[in-house]
Parts: sequence; C-alpha cells; structure tokens
Amino acid sequence: MSVDVVIEDPRWDALGLEALAERAFDSTLSHLGLEPEAWECCVMACDDTRIADLNADFRDKPTPTNVLSWPSEERGVEIDGARPELPVGPDPELGDIAIAYDTCARESETAGKPMQDHVTHLLVHGVLHLLGFDHIRDQDAALMEGLEVEILGKLGLNNPYIAA
Repeated sequence: MSVDVVIEDPRWDALGLEALAERAFDSTLSHLGLEPEAWECCVMACDDTRIADLNADFRDKPTPTNVLSWPSEERGVEIDGARPELPVGPDPELGDIAIAYDTCARESETAGKPMQDHVTHLLVHGVLHLLGFDHIRDQDAALMEGLEVEILGKLGLNNPYIAA
C-alpha cells in the first residue's frame, strides 16, 4: 500500500478513508506519469481541534483548516505557473497530509456535495502539494486547479470549482 492512513478521529472509519486516500494518491501520481507503487505518503485523519493545533504550529494560523501538507522536500518553483520537477527518488517518501473531519463535513454540506467527493478532492489537492504544486500565486493556482479538475474528472467527479 502506497498510503499509510492514521485515523485519530473514528468518524473517518465510516467514510472509507483508506480507499479514498489510495485512489486519490494513485490517480494523482498516474496522471503526472509517476508510478504510484514507487511512492509513499502518510495521511492523518483528525478533527478540527488537532488540525488547528497543527495549523498554529506550522503556519502561525491557530484556526482549523480542511487539509495540510508537509512535503518530504522542497519541490516548489520560483517562476509563477511553472511545473515543479517531479521526484525521482531514491527516497520514496513524498510527505504527510492531515485532513480534518469537522471542516470537511461542514464544507461538503455547505457546497451540497457528497463528503466522499469533497474529501477525494482535498486528498488530490494535498498530494499535489507534496509534489511541489501550490496556489499562492495566480498562475500557480491556475495550474494546480486545472490538474485537480483533470484528475477528478478521470475519477468521475465534477469540477469542484464550479458551484453546484
């Protein structure tokens, strides 16, 4: 298994997070031409309290968020809109992702989208962050969001950036 899922909040069990994480990871890497079996990441499934602590510790933002990512190495680019270089190894670890149940449930309900679809989107988003993609600058955001839409489309999921 390429994704190690650590469930801190038992509400994630009913969602089938392990399968969603593996599917998002495999689909994202395959879409970018990487062999999913050659790479690894860890997903921590937590609640808003835990992710707010992590957000405070690592981003100086003491509030809950939906997903956080910690790449195993810096893969970002200097030029806005440029594609990051994809990893080549030998270390198979891409990094870690944390995802918060409360925020994900609230966002999916507000958007009128199934929780599984929203979580899949956020996991694809998190994996792209591990690979060096970002959305701070406009062209970087356009590139990352475009990839998310393509990957989710291949999974049969709607464009998350269009209101339902």
